[in-house]
Amino acid sequence: MANACLLTRPDTAGTYTDAQAEAYAKEAGVPPRPQETRSEIDARGAFIRQPNAFTRPFGEGKDDLRAEANRFAIYWAHGCHWSNRPVIVRDLLGLGDVIGDVATTHSGETNIYGHGFADQPDHRDPICGAHFLSEFYKRAKPDFTGRATTPTLVDVKEKKAVNNDYHRLTNYIEVQFRPFQPADAPDLYPVKYRKEIDEFNDWLFPTVNNGHYRMAFCQSWEAYSEAYEDFFASVEKLDRRLAENRFLFGDYITDADIRLYVTLVRWETSYYHNVGPMKKRITEYENLWGYVKELFSLPVFRKYTFFEFPKNDGKGIFASYAKRIASQVPYDELWATDGARKALSADPENVFKKHPEGETAADYQSVISVSKWNAAAQEDRNPMARTLSQDASVNPIASKLRD
Repeated sequence: MANACLLTRPDTAGTYTDAQAEAYAKEAGVPPRPQETRSEIDARGAFIRQPNAFTRPFGEGKDDLRAEANRFAIYWAHGCHWSNRPVIVRDLLGLGDVIGDVATTHSGETNIYGHGFADQPDHRDPICGAHFLSEFYKRAKPDFTGRATTPTLVDVKEKKAVNNDYHRLTNYIEVQFRPFQPADAPDLYPVKYRKEIDEFNDWLFPTVNNGHYRMAFCQSWEAYSEAYEDFFASVEKLDRRLAENRFLFGDYITDADIRLYVTLVRWETSYYHNVGPMKKRITEYENLWGYVKELFSLPVFRKYTFFEFPKNDGKGIFASYAKRIASQVPYDELWATDGARKALSADPENVFKKHPEGETAADYQSVISVSKWNAAAQEDRNPMARTLSQDASVNPIASKLRD
């Protein structure tokens, strides 16, 4: 099936060996990638994701990073929903010529050194010449021992990592890069409602965005059951919320919708391989499924939607679904929207909020809140220790972003 959204990364099987990766790593002085199932498991067997290593904010403070054109690049991965977020935001805001990007791949046959550049000449990053994403971490923080993760914002002049805080990275792009955005760029993070959006995003992270990983990496039945029930209970709440709201906060797409969309896409097309029995598919939630299809119809969302087909098991008559069928799925047809969700909006022909009349770039800029999910202590990142002032099934913005 011809589909522009399918992952078309060059097939480099057999051209980047573990021996090559080991030689590159020895030259660069980078160690093997730590394993989540060893270093990020608590006493109960629950997966507690590592905090982000580079959280220096963009802003006007003495030690803050400064937004600058052609100074930074987003290092991201096709199959990583955390890193699909900032490239979607960048493109929606018309910043493609301001912030660069590089898509990472595996390193070697078994990916022992983490994110690499298998589809590039000499397996080197085309902007800075690195063999591994972790090289940028080593330059910025020589004593770093965790996992190098995507997305990572790299200072391409100094060739080092400066921010990998996916909790707030899109907000920095939205707010601090406002002076570089065209006048008609959408308002994804309205000044008036940042508190509500931040609070929701910090609830969405442990319940839904990280739900797959809590199930896939945990090491006990107790932890698996907790994550399983938490995810599906949260999804039910969101489905109820979307029964009366076209998007999460009303009539227009916000930063929160981008975070939910990229996760739901991977749940429906990939994550079930690792999780086990699914209580319900995303397609079985009437409102969520209509919502996902509407977002998929938008060009930028579609551009960064990748349906990956694992080259896995399966010989003879018991070949897996992924091997036999997945590449033939008519996604364009199945994911087409019927436009019915327009009826939920008072402004049905527009999905993005415009900036208020007379608002300047300076008016739009503010200090971005700090996420509790970057706390140093593992117990402070317990996914069940979260708060939301209003039940997630209810949109707290009564005006639905119309003001």
